[in-house]
Amino acid sequence: MDITILGIESSCDDTSAAVIRDRTLLSNVIASQAVHQKYGGVIPELASRAHQQNIVPVVDTALKEAGVT
Repeated sequence: MDITILGIESSCDDTSAAVIRDRTLLSNVIASQAVHQKYGGVIPELASRAHQQNIVPVVDTALKEAGVT
């Protein structure tokens, strides 16, 4: 049986998505947030807004790279 897993991570300042099928990594997409560099640390409000902008494109790209429809 083929088991396909979509993993999403957005706990800090990166938005990431990965697709795994039967223990094989099919894709891993990461969008980093350079906006925090000028502040010397993560600003939660900026991170939240960037996650909202990044999540759909990151997940779409991960699914396309993995060949999942």
